[in-house]
Amino acid sequence: MSLENHAEFKLSITKALGDQLADALKKLTPAPLDMGKIRSLQPLPGVYQLYKDDELVYVGKADRSLPQRIEKHYRKISGRTNISIGQMAFTCLYVDEDFGAVAPERLLINHHRDQGQVPWNYNGFGNNDPGKRRDTTEVDEGHFDHDHPIDLEYKLTEVLAERTLLDGVVSLSALLQETKAHLPYVFRYQASKEFDDIDVELPDAHVTADETLRAIAARLPDKWQITALPGYLIMYPKAEDYPSARRYYRNTGVVDVWQR
Repeated sequence: MSLENHAEFKLSITKALGDQLADALKKLTPAPLDMGKIRSLQPLPGVYQLYKDDELVYVGKADRSLPQRIEKHYRKISGRTNISIGQMAFTCLYVDEDFGAVAPERLLINHHRDQGQVPWNYNGFGNNDPGKRRDTTEVDEGHFDHDHPIDLEYKLTEVLAERTLLDGVVSLSALLQETKAHLPYVFRYQASKEFDDIDVELPDAHVTADETLRAIAARLPDKWQITALPGYLIMYPKAEDYPSARRYYRNTGVVDVWQR
């Protein structure tokens, strides 16, 4: 029997690190995804995991502040249909900034992907504004925006009232700015100086996103259109069709074009 004096050895430091991160997170008890729990976190960088109905669905990282990053997901989910904040929970680890060079969230994604987990890491959940070039893209089944489209019945009453917009007539510019700032999803629109001279009166003190958009659209100049896409809103001075549009808001009325 001959013995070799050499052999090949493959060292996988990244896999070992990913396994260690996953083991450390596995020891934690998921907390409800609510603002009290989120704001109790320290504003430090790290990695986190989201659970939906006890299923691990997403892994992410925060380069600067875990609570700030996780709160963005809280807002996003709170403005979607077919899902509720009550279904969601999270765990997180504070990770030293020097560790960022090895992409800890990627290590975790690779670890859990091999086990058939973290589906939201591959269906568009973490995307912010995809940009104008994606407006005309058809959203496929299985995409987060398709399965959980934006909630047009989201209540804006409290946030608008805080800024006294409901105390009387306001300019279209002001209403657009406040609506964009307080919606839990993207509202991208083309600003125009003529909006400064257009007044808008909201219907009453209990407004939803849909009612606010209807009030805005009623005062828009001709050819302007607000389009509700599955994951966000856009408003441009051109009435065109979009393959994944749910609803069009124009000064001539509202048109529903996509039903689930």
